[in-house]
Amino acid sequence: MAKSKVYFTTFKTSYTENIPDKLRRLILTAGIKDIDFTDKYAAVKIHFGELGNLAFLRPNYAKVVADVVKELGGKVFLTDCNTLYVGSRKNALDHLDTAYENGFTPFSTGCHVIIADGLKGTDEELVPVDGEYVKEAKIGRAVMDADVFISLSHFKGHEMTGFGGALKNIGMGCGSRAGKMEMHSEGKPYVNQDHCIGCKMCTKVCAHEGVTVTDKKASINHDKCVGCGRCIGVCPKDAIEASFGKSNDVLNCKMAEYSKAVLKDRPHFHISIVCDVSPNCDCHAENDIPIIPDVGMFASFDPVALDVACAEACNRQPVIAGSVLCEQKEHDHEEGHDHFHLTHPDTNWESCVEHAEKIGIGSREYELIEI
Repeated sequence: MAKSKVYFTTFKTSYTENIPDKLRRLILTAGIKDIDFTDKYAAVKIHFGELGNLAFLRPNYAKVVADVVKELGGKVFLTDCNTLYVGSRKNALDHLDTAYENGFTPFSTGCHVIIADGLKGTDEELVPVDGEYVKEAKIGRAVMDADVFISLSHFKGHEMTGFGGALKNIGMGCGSRAGKMEMHSEGKPYVNQDHCIGCKMCTKVCAHEGVTVTDKKASINHDKCVGCGRCIGVCPKDAIEASFGKSNDVLNCKMAEYSKAVLKDRPHFHISIVCDVSPNCDCHAENDIPIIPDVGMFASFDPVALDVACAEACNRQPVIAGSVLCEQKEHDHEEGHDHFHLTHPDTNWESCVEHAEKIGIGSREYELIEI
């Protein structure tokens, strides 16, 4: 198999070319113009950042991508799915408020925001995968309605997957709330009864009579529950939660299979911005100092090669003093240790790219082309 091409440019600028200009040149050189966008709906999957977090990508990057797609005749929108956990993006209204507060308005990006899995995270399309771990992926409907898919990812560390790059942005990011639960857990939610008010909304939405309310407290019968996650979406007090029981390697493999569901049978293109490389996901309501210096911008038609290229570029960087990674290295003196594994020793990011390559999403072998 031929090596995949991954295009790269640094953040170094000149008097005649700023960072948005360089990003535009990068994605055009990488071949985004070869996609037929004429009168096509193009979804740009991005993370809008949890309120309080300041490491997420600036809206300026999204504007560059949106402008290029519009110039090529496409109808572009920014998108993400609601979160499984309680936060500022757990439903479409809060999610939109967060996106706008963090700067992702039509006035700053030149396009609209659509929350792909609807008001409560239950508007999904079941996409056959027939994978080793996932048979039917639950993907936000607006993502699947698009004709062209583009991922615009902030490359950073992650406490469960090692790092968050293109595959995480695609697979986990495009899963509905039920889809996220399927990837994260055994598939069976439970009720935090301290928060339950006995409103019975969960019993009304359950199609399998898996929820009962006794003494104004709900409980879930796991023998009847099928793990659809709809009760999580309707609970007004966020009292129903997913149980995180699977290993991180299985999570990574499920995430790869969800990525395959999103990408198959349509054109796709991928961009990763490696800056503000925080140790944890942008889903946190805070961000720690970066673990390494800013690296640059990458683009490819192959998300697997893109993730590997970004990870290897990060691992060539020095460690920032005072960061979590620096603190970890003080206790582990092994030479050549992977930055992301050392930051979160229970993670193994390679399990995701290995499985993604195995199921045909892309190749770990790449040719890096610097512009």
